[in-house]
Amino acid sequence: MSGISVQADGRPAPRTRAARVVTEVFAPAVLVPVVLLAVGWHSTRSLAGVGWGLLGTLFCGVLPVAFVVYGVRRGYWTDHHIRIRRQRAVPIVVTAGSVGVGLTALVWAGAPRDVVALVVAMLAGLAVALAVTALWKISVHTAVAGGTVSVLVLTYGSAVALATPLVALIGWSRVELRDHTPMQALVGGFVGASVAAMVFTLAR
Repeated sequence: MSGISVQADGRPAPRTRAARVVTEVFAPAVLVPVVLLAVGWHSTRSLAGVGWGLLGTLFCGVLPVAFVVYGVRRGYWTDHHIRIRRQRAVPIVVTAGSVGVGLTALVWAGAPRDVVALVVAMLAGLAVALAVTALWKISVHTAVAGGTVSVLVLTYGSAVALATPLVALIGWSRVELRDHTPMQALVGGFVGASVAAMVFTLAR
């Protein structure tokens, strides 16, 4: 991509390679299952909770990612991170639809309240992301990371706040790769954390 540092031999510079690793390791597709499984486990302290987390992951993570990968292969969008703003609306809407179906399934099946509240918070976050995307490009990476930390703090306690620097690290990676400006990364983290904390708290 234009603007990314490369070495004399044409390979990406170490900073760029590190940024790519951070971007992939802490991508929304990774963090969504992590937070669902963590909240699911906490809700029952048993494998039953993990099962609820896995059910949520199917609708909130697996199916949306599969749709994005399909779209990339068909040439509908550039890559699985969908860096071009105008390409983001359809994946967000489809993801929201999948999350909505998952929420219905969880409620119908009698999922623990915290798991349901988390999925409600995810749906709210997607609604905000869609609204912002109509006018501006927000970092979904930092939004999901911020929301993940907020929910885990509310679930497991203030010690989890020590993970907050990870949100900044993820923001750095998105800026380093020229996929976002510093402001887009910052706003993404703030909005994600705020929406998740508010909705999760109200829905519990």
